[in-house]
Amino acid sequence: MENLLRPVIVVGGSVVLTFLIGWATDRLLCKADRRHPETSLWGLLRRGRIPYQLVLCAAMLRGSYDQAQMLQDHKVGIGRTLTLVLIGSAAWLVIRIAGAVVETSYSHYARMHRDAARVRRVRTQVSLIMRVVSAVVGVVAAAAMLLTFPAMRAAGASLLASAGILGIVAGVAAQSTLSNLFAGLQIAFGDMVRIGDTVVVDGEWGTVEEITLTFLTVRTWDERRITMPVSYFTSKPFENWSRGTPQMTGIVYWHVDHAAPVEAMREKLRDILRECPAWDGRACGLDVTDTTPNTMQVRALVTAKDSDDIWTVRVRVREEMIRWLWEEHPYALPRVNTANAALAPGRLPAQSSSPDGSAHRATESPRTGR
Repeated sequence: MENLLRPVIVVGGSVVLTFLIGWATDRLLCKADRRHPETSLWGLLRRGRIPYQLVLCAAMLRGSYDQAQMLQDHKVGIGRTLTLVLIGSAAWLVIRIAGAVVETSYSHYARMHRDAARVRRVRTQVSLIMRVVSAVVGVVAAAAMLLTFPAMRAAGASLLASAGILGIVAGVAAQSTLSNLFAGLQIAFGDMVRIGDTVVVDGEWGTVEEITLTFLTVRTWDERRITMPVSYFTSKPFENWSRGTPQMTGIVYWHVDHAAPVEAMREKLRDILRECPAWDGRACGLDVTDTTPNTMQVRALVTAKDSDDIWTVRVRVREEMIRWLWEEHPYALPRVNTANAALAPGRLPAQSSSPDGSAHRATESPRTGR
């Protein structure tokens, strides 16, 4: 009877005690979260309740397994399994706690600072730091698990003897991966590009959506995702429209007839911008920048507080100006000239025959529009 009750008491007591401690800890975290609504740390720590209970249960079972005196023939295997579970759950718990602390720090920083550029920079750094911490904890946990096997300890000693050669071989083989890794760290702490920045890469306009240690994802305006190695941003030029201040200046071009009323177009541009909420009021202007034999090029300069608003302003100005020219000054729109070519001095116009067979000289038609 004792041999039957002892395992039940040891195993059942460990499981019940784990749930009781886990429940009590969760209640304390809930109470602390209600008492301190200014911080989200206590609520975020509740995400680690599952690995926390695994750590407790594995530790209790590993410590009391000898007293249970069950499955003695598999004692080594069961003990090693419990040790592996304990190491894995402890690593999981450390990652969850680190994530809660990092996320709480970022939330506090975002509330205290109104500068969107600085907040995006810290967000990028925090996300990459969290990935590095997770990778380091995972590698350490995996190494600790392997060292629980005696065969792996001997292999580790032999590997250390050839660590120099293996390091050189690994460095050459993983040159691309290592370059992306260091490029990711350079982006995070060099403030070159941040999550949420508006960038133009390879002619594609979009917003940086995700930055990892090896790749970067750009979400384009048409909801496509472009994934690029982070080393691209450290080796090639790209446009970052969010660098510094987000304010931008936009350009709108029109091709109009030489008779277009430029001064009236300037007044109309001001009227359009006054009715456009996206215009920030910093500057506006309209000038003739080029001419061709048939048209002249008119350029308008407009400003807005960010890249999204500058797109709205440009579209609005282009559409309203074309509509106004069509309704009020149709002669200002581009036309195709159909006049006969001018004759050289001293040359007579060619003769043509009329339908009744009589010959007459061709006269030069006036210049007409389309």
